[in-house]
Amino acid sequence: MKDPLENKIILLTGGTGLYGQKFVEIVLSRYHPKKIRIYSRNEYLQYQMERKFNDKRLRYFIGDVRDKDRLSLAMTDVDIVVHAAALKHVPICEYNPIEAINTNINGMINIANCAIDHNVNKVMFISSDKAVYSINLYGATKSVAEKLCVQSNVYGKTRFAVSRYGNVVGSRGSVIPLFQEQKLTGELTLTDPEMTRFWITLDDGVEFSIKNLGRMKGGEIFIPKIPSMKVKDIAKAIAPEAKIKIIGLRPGEKIHETLITEEESIRTTVFKNYFMINPEFRYWEKDEVLNRLRTKPFIYSSDNNTEWLTIEELQKLI
Repeated sequence: MKDPLENKIILLTGGTGLYGQKFVEIVLSRYHPKKIRIYSRNEYLQYQMERKFNDKRLRYFIGDVRDKDRLSLAMTDVDIVVHAAALKHVPICEYNPIEAINTNINGMINIANCAIDHNVNKVMFISSDKAVYSINLYGATKSVAEKLCVQSNVYGKTRFAVSRYGNVVGSRGSVIPLFQEQKLTGELTLTDPEMTRFWITLDDGVEFSIKNLGRMKGGEIFIPKIPSMKVKDIAKAIAPEAKIKIIGLRPGEKIHETLITEEESIRTTVFKNYFMINPEFRYWEKDEVLNRLRTKPFIYSSDNNTEWLTIEELQKLI
């Protein structure tokens, strides 16, 4: 595949987060961008990134996706926007719903409006399995943001698409760092013994979203084919000798996660390593992809997955 970032000016929101830092690391080492603008609220993390990467192609903007004026300034002359900024912690979003809405939904609105105003070529929104059959506020905000992103293709020349995937191995807020910390006490807390989750490495998640920039036409939701694992097996992989204490589901927590709904599946094209949910409306001319739709409905969820991580495989990953 041709380098989708070659000689491009990229705006990366949430640029000092785990995704953002890995994106910068991968892009600087494997691709050929003209510039990457790091857009985030955290001045200290920007300072650390500047020292860590020490690359003249990087620019640093203090700003919030809630602030349209600042975002518009940062988006001047930008070719590609990768939108990763979000409030992501499920219980915290439940307790602070308006803040989650302001960042995750209104932030997406600002991204879309600024991108259209500046004739940005492509926008890639980084979403989550929590957006599917959402039962918590975080998931609901991601679901709305996905729909806003896809529908933004009807305005102007800017093309918008979504990368949606599951839990990132070792990310902040995931169960792996928690279990590693609890391992020292000899007791691990488990919400439900039957709970399953999709898993993807941070490297794979970033590479997937970059490849999607090269294959998007506008309006697609891209989903990687990734393995599942039972959370109780994750506990065994991290602390096989520890006791397990069942504490019940947290607010807004699911037992299983879904990446493709039955309703979405009838618009889904299946490829070797990923799925592509086609938009309900045409955003381009002379389309060929929409003529290759799958007709038999299915659900892609963490409990009915055909690919599973073993305890040994997870131990190697972490």
